[in-house]
Amino acid sequence: MRLVRNLVGFATIALAACQVIPLESSGRRTLDPVVVVHGQDGDELGVSTDYGIVFLGKTARSGRVEFTTWFGDGPAREEGLVESVGGGIYATTGEILLPCVALCLETPPAGSTVMVRGRRGGTPYEIEAQLASDPRVTGVLLAPNPQLDRLEDDQQGAGVFYIQPTKPLQLIGLLRGRVELGGKRYVTAVGPEDLWRLIVQRRNSDRPRRWVYRQDIM
Repeated sequence: MRLVRNLVGFATIALAACQVIPLESSGRRTLDPVVVVHGQDGDELGVSTDYGIVFLGKTARSGRVEFTTWFGDGPAREEGLVESVGGGIYATTGEILLPCVALCLETPPAGSTVMVRGRRGGTPYEIEAQLASDPRVTGVLLAPNPQLDRLEDDQQGAGVFYIQPTKPLQLIGLLRGRVELGGKRYVTAVGPEDLWRLIVQRRNSDRPRRWVYRQDIM
């Protein structure tokens, strides 16, 4: 956790490298950071962040991979190289500027309201949920609710976002699965304790990039 805190200051320097998702007065995002990664073994969800697209590697763990991202006028299919980040997460980047969000490097307290965002068949959805805690579990825990309970395994990797009025959207974690402990059920997500690896990975491998502006996205 100390390393996570030390990285908080560093986390702000990449904000200019992408289109950060703003919040409108209604609380809705104008752009969508959720992407669909098209791996050799199928599709999975991921989220575009300051440090690249992060996903769980359920369908792709190496080589080149295609992914679909959504802009204001519709989807765009891009491709990138998969990198293993560690901690069970993977990353890729495209050649164009993508809608993206900042990472939240400390989990908000239990009871905080979060939003789970994903896509089914290209159609976006969002589910309001509350954070939970259990001393036996590390990582992000969500209290179950009927909407979360209806999610299938193909929705693993959906983003868990922390929303604060007038502030940019922040990614807390990626939806991973479910766990039951002592009769209590939780929905689990890969959280800040692993997402910080994405910052270290990018810091170690980053080099000057020539951003591409293509006619099809101008």
